[in-house]
Amino acid sequence: MFFKKSKQMLCAVTAMGMLALAVTGCGGGSSSDTIKLGANLEMTGTNATFGQSATNGAKLAIKEVNAKGGVLGKKINLVVADNKSEAAEAANAMQKLISQDKVLGVIAPIASSSVIAGAQVNMDGKVLAISPTASNPKVTVDPATGKTRDYLFRAAFIDPFQGSVMANFATKTLKGKTAALYIDNSSDYAKGLGQFFKETFIKNGGTIVAEEAYLAKDTDFKSTLTKIKATNPDIVFVPGYYQEVGMIVKQGREIGIKAAILGGDGWDSAKLPEIAGAEALNNTFFANHYSPDDNSPAIKTFVDSYKAEYGETPDAFAALSYDATMMIIEAIKRAGSEDTVKIKDELAKTKDYQAVSGVITLNQTHDAVKSAVVIEMKDGKQTFKEKVNP
Repeated sequence: MFFKKSKQMLCAVTAMGMLALAVTGCGGGSSSDTIKLGANLEMTGTNATFGQSATNGAKLAIKEVNAKGGVLGKKINLVVADNKSEAAEAANAMQKLISQDKVLGVIAPIASSSVIAGAQVNMDGKVLAISPTASNPKVTVDPATGKTRDYLFRAAFIDPFQGSVMANFATKTLKGKTAALYIDNSSDYAKGLGQFFKETFIKNGGTIVAEEAYLAKDTDFKSTLTKIKATNPDIVFVPGYYQEVGMIVKQGREIGIKAAILGGDGWDSAKLPEIAGAEALNNTFFANHYSPDDNSPAIKTFVDSYKAEYGETPDAFAALSYDATMMIIEAIKRAGSEDTVKIKDELAKTKDYQAVSGVITLNQTHDAVKSAVVIEMKDGKQTFKEKVNP
C-alpha cells in the first residue's frame, strides 16, 4: 500500500513538473534576463554571402539595442541556424528554432523558396518570421487559399514592384524595345520576377524575343546564350542569384552579347565581380533595396557603424536584416510582452517606420511598401543610378 501511494504521489509530482515546464515554455525564448530571437539564414551553400551579411546586420542591431538596455528589461540573444541555402533545410532550421530554442521571432531566410518551405512551421508554432529580402508574393499570401499568412512578414518590396521597376527602367531610361528573358527555373523568386518584368515590358510597348531557362548550380550557359544572342535583344533580363548570374554575364560577354543585362536584388554580392569580371559587368543594372551611396542620414549612420564593426561596406542583405531585426524588437516593445501572438499583431501594425532601407509600412498582406533603387555596375563597382518610389 505504501509503495502504491508513493508511486501515485511521484506520478502526480512528475505531472505537475511537466505542466510547469510546458507553461514556462509558452512564453517563448526567454530566461530571467534574456530574450531569444532566431535567424534562419543561408550561412553556407550557394547563397552564403547573403546569409553572412544578413547575420552581421542582425547582430549589429541587437548589439545596439543591448547597449541601450535591451528590451523589456532584458538583453537579446541571437540564435543562428544554417539552412545551407536549401529549402528542405530551411524548414528543419525553422522547426529547431521554434520547438527547441523557443525563440520569440525569427529572421527568415533570404530566398523566397526557403521561407515558403518553412511557412507552416511558423503558422503551427505561432511564432512570426520576417524575411529581410524574400520578394515572391507567395511568401506572405498562401496561393491555395488567397489568405495572408498570419505569422509571415517581409522587410522587402515584392516582385511585382521590383519587376515593374526594372521593366520601366529598361523601356524608359535605356529605351529598350526588345528583351530576352533567362530564368532560373528552379527558383520561385526568379520565375515570379521574370513574369512581372515581362508583363510590364510588354505593357510599355516592348517585345519579348526569347525566353530561356537554366537551373541553379548549372555552370555552362553558352549554348543557350548563343540562342539569345541570335535574337539580337536590346535587353537581357536575368533575375537569378549572383553565383549563376556572374557566370552568365561572363559567358555572355565572351560570345559577344553587348546588350544591357538587367536583374534583381539577387545580384547583390561582393562575389559577383569576382565571378563575372569587372569589365564584363559594364552596362549591367539591377534593382535593389538600398544603396550605401545614398545620402540619407539613416543610411550614413548605418554604413559608418557597420564599417566600424566589420571593416566592410554593408550590402542590401545586411541593411534589410538590420531593419527586420529592429522591426521585431519594436514589435516586442509595443506588445510589452513575450506573448508571440501579441508580438505578431504589433508587427502587423508597422506604419511609417524609419528604417535604414527607407520608410516602411506593412500593408494588409504583410508586404513592405517602400522605395527601390537601381544600381549600375561600373568597372566592378556598384554605383547608385536612381531611386523609384512606390
